[in-house]
Amino acid sequence: MPAATPPGPPTGPRDPGDAWAYGPDGTKAWGRFGAAGLLVDDGAGRVLLQHRVEWSHHGGTWGIPGGARHQGEDAVAAALRESAEEAGVPEDGIALRHAAVLDLGFWTYTTVVGRAREPFEPVIADRESLALSWVPVAEVDDLPLHPGFGASWAALRASIATVPHVVVDAANVVGSVPDGWWRDRAGAADRLLSAVTALAAVGTDADGLGLPFARWWPRWTVVLEGAARAAGVGTDPGRAGGVATGAAVEVVRAAGSGDDAVVAATRAAVAAGDAPVVVVTADRELRARVEALGAEVRGPGWFRDRTASVGA
Repeated sequence: MPAATPPGPPTGPRDPGDAWAYGPDGTKAWGRFGAAGLLVDDGAGRVLLQHRVEWSHHGGTWGIPGGARHQGEDAVAAALRESAEEAGVPEDGIALRHAAVLDLGFWTYTTVVGRAREPFEPVIADRESLALSWVPVAEVDDLPLHPGFGASWAALRASIATVPHVVVDAANVVGSVPDGWWRDRAGAADRLLSAVTALAAVGTDADGLGLPFARWWPRWTVVLEGAARAAGVGTDPGRAGGVATGAAVEVVRAAGSGDDAVVAATRAAVAAGDAPVVVVTADRELRARVEALGAEVRGPGWFRDRTASVGA
């Protein structure tokens, strides 16, 4: 793997976030506004780790690319920026999985977990790395780990391959609100697709999926039937406002029964190993059919509560 001997700590202008945060007992942690890092796996049982340069905090240990958040910067954006700056990780090449937050009260560290969409070789792009390496998951514990990463590794490892999947019965969700949707079924479905895309971009709370950590980015499948099948034609559900979100949203346009298409999408998700598979519907018969496949069911209200939180 690439290696280098850094000439020393960086100098020059810093962001206001590049400073120590101090707790009431004098404990200090790097990042005035908190910090974030990226744990990325390659889909082949390896994770990207950074051998930290000696002059850094806990120098000489292995951890994940990351660093201080900039003022006003979202933790996920910070993790992607830092990993790009330190290891050449392509910012648009990561499928987000989940985020875990360590909260000390005066300071937070967010570990963002994702999978590389395509293979890439890391590059030492700044002075903070002695080496970067794709390490087999089974060999991570053999390394001298950064204390923070070492403390969280067991829990992160247990969920690294977890992929939740949400299947939306669009007809049932749209029909649950008497807002005149029947006058323009395709338009109502378009609004639903926009809401799903917005939610898929920012992720959803872990509690709503029955999963650990703070936030997850599930795969999404939206099933359209009847006149609603015209929704989203010529648009990219992986884009919001013309901006690529990286969101995993698939649109299924049912040729016949929408319920049958929901069941087929659920069966495919379960067969692919996605878990949990959550179907959004209030239809009792459909609920029984998908639960028989091993899926969980949430009502339209569950979906509306989450899209409302992102203003969709």
